[in-house]
Amino acid sequence: MKWLNKKNKHELVNPLEQQRREKLAAMGAQLSSSRQDKGLSLDEMVVLTRIPRRLLQAIEEGNLQELPEPVYIQGLIRQFADALGFNGSEFASDFPVGINRVSLQSGWKNKSVGELRPLHLYLLYILMIFCSVGSLSQLLNANALQAANNNQNISKQNQQTVNPSQKFQPVSDMTSNLNSAQQVQIGLTLTEKSWVQVLVDGKVEYEGELPEGTHRIWKAQEQLTVRTDNAGGVLVSINKEKAKQLGEPGKQKEVTIAANTRS
Repeated sequence: MKWLNKKNKHELVNPLEQQRREKLAAMGAQLSSSRQDKGLSLDEMVVLTRIPRRLLQAIEEGNLQELPEPVYIQGLIRQFADALGFNGSEFASDFPVGINRVSLQSGWKNKSVGELRPLHLYLLYILMIFCSVGSLSQLLNANALQAANNNQNISKQNQQTVNPSQKFQPVSDMTSNLNSAQQVQIGLTLTEKSWVQVLVDGKVEYEGELPEGTHRIWKAQEQLTVRTDNAGGVLVSINKEKAKQLGEPGKQKEVTIAANTRS
């Protein structure tokens, strides 16, 4: 009898797992097709969704092994779909999360299913799922911001002893005519963990290692200089223009952007 119970349990789990794989493959293919139709890269989707690139790629490829628990997968799909213009909540609801059901023994026959799992408990369960996804996203963003602030504080304490020319030789200088007179703004988005140094009007404003998914903005009256040891992992946006990759992955890069001063 025990063997029969284990067999039934195994048969209940496998179909749900298979259903998740099939549904993730179909939904991932649809999201990938929509992204490509809009001419967006995965790196640009990282900026729009604040979801790590490896998770976005796993969703598109239907790779369930690289993703977290089903309830969090549903939240990631919702954010992905929202960024592409879908109704994220409605789209993600097709992904099966699964609900543990209570098996009624013979001694419980006098209690109905409705008494054990009423409708309001089911709705409460769904609400808890969405709250958990939102809390996880806020926690990840808070941890990344805290790490970046800690690196910035350490950099400010040590910047008097740092000689930027000892670590990097300029690779190239770029100048850009900007729409804003006497001011330049630059936004950095990290698609990979990278070391970054930012000079604002000739002074070191930040130096340290930023984690994947970090987005920071700096402004200057005259010019901004950005140095990194991994140009392929840094997206640069000048005065809120479309973000572009700074250079090749694993390569050192220095970029200087000057403000367009007008008399």
